[in-house]
Amino acid sequence: MLEKYTREFNYNTKLAVPVIMGMLGHTFVGFADNIMVGQLGTAELAAVSLGNAFVFIAMSLGIGFSTAITPLVAEADSAVNPKGAKSALKHGLVLCTGLGFALFGTLMLCKPFLKYMRQPEEVVALAIPYFDIVAFSLIPLIIFQAFKQFSEGLSQTRYPMYATVIANVVNIILNYLLIFGSFGFPKMGIVGAAIGTLISRIMMVVYIWFLLRGKEKFRTYVTGFNFKTIENKVIKKIVGLGFPSALQMFFEVAIFTAAILLSGVLGKNTQAANQIALNLSSMTFMFGMGLGVAAMIRVGNQKGLQNFKELRRIAQSIFFLTFLVEIVFATLFLICRNWFPTVYLDVDDTLNMTDNAEVIFLASQLLFVAAFFQISDGIQVVVLGALRGLQDVKIPTLITFIAYWLIGFPISYYLGLHTALKSTGIWIGLLAGLTASAFMLYIRFNYLTKKLIAAKH
Repeated sequence: MLEKYTREFNYNTKLAVPVIMGMLGHTFVGFADNIMVGQLGTAELAAVSLGNAFVFIAMSLGIGFSTAITPLVAEADSAVNPKGAKSALKHGLVLCTGLGFALFGTLMLCKPFLKYMRQPEEVVALAIPYFDIVAFSLIPLIIFQAFKQFSEGLSQTRYPMYATVIANVVNIILNYLLIFGSFGFPKMGIVGAAIGTLISRIMMVVYIWFLLRGKEKFRTYVTGFNFKTIENKVIKKIVGLGFPSALQMFFEVAIFTAAILLSGVLGKNTQAANQIALNLSSMTFMFGMGLGVAAMIRVGNQKGLQNFKELRRIAQSIFFLTFLVEIVFATLFLICRNWFPTVYLDVDDTLNMTDNAEVIFLASQLLFVAAFFQISDGIQVVVLGALRGLQDVKIPTLITFIAYWLIGFPISYYLGLHTALKSTGIWIGLLAGLTASAFMLYIRFNYLTKKLIAAKH
């Protein structure tokens, strides 16, 4: 019985691992940033958290929107339609570039709100210059996403990974030089971290374009674009898939951003602890995201072949693999919850010893809750990937809104600000939202695939 699912593990892993490594690259930079910035103090760590709060929301809209390119390319590829794949990339690039500039402009308009969100004053003062630079770095990041999603649609998941890894090595080196003023560079603190992020994201775009152009198989896809002819039907198709996908990611990222802001209301140490737990959870979440991309590609291919029984079996094998992986992470969080937070802070710093001890204690409590939502978070993002492969996006968008904002956020708000649970209560709300999302999305997938199989026979 299990063999029909486990025999897919090898191929699914080969497809997912490069995506996971590329996504981990993004998160590892955040991990490195947080460790380096954490050496400056808890206020600086809280400032990076606050500065990223709005940026992550905008980023989720851009990345979510770009995911529309992958199923369109995967379907065109399985139908041996290279013109369709190139058209999806061309129109995707136009839309992603425009969206990148629009999101940057929106963030600049939202900047004054940082001062009116009941956050510690010293944290806001540090966050604003960091915010300006990281917001601008969204433009190259979202352009990169168009190339990344196109590459993944052709099942070439390694190339975006290479671009991300190289850019991240550069980012970490620049962070070290610019945060601490090493080797004669100016000491810029968290602004140095923001500059490193911007330069690395520009590098990613340049590198992946040269990489794809250098491969004979892909050269025709990424060169010779005629941007004068834009087809409304392709634009509508990408927007139709991309906008709901962007909202899905927005609803999830926004609730985690709300957790950052609620934690800030409780104080800078609570916000710093939240940032540590969030950064660790983000790294394990990338495994679910990678498997979700594998689900989107494989389901998209089977949809192109109209083989719905095989589509269901392959998708369920990825769900099962995700469940096993997330059990491992949940166990790791439970065992190491008291040690992980110490990596982020200078435990020998006598001046900040009291603050650091409180942050470590609070973060360990959050990681206890995070251990349990590993499973829900992984399952929901993989099922969402499978539904995107089916090009079913509208109902899943409604599901994610209900799960995060009608179930998760009210629980976070009430338990966090009105009970003694405080920051732990905020994360219990996140757990409730993610679990509700996983259940409802799987019910949707189950219903749709059974309906498609029945209609075929």
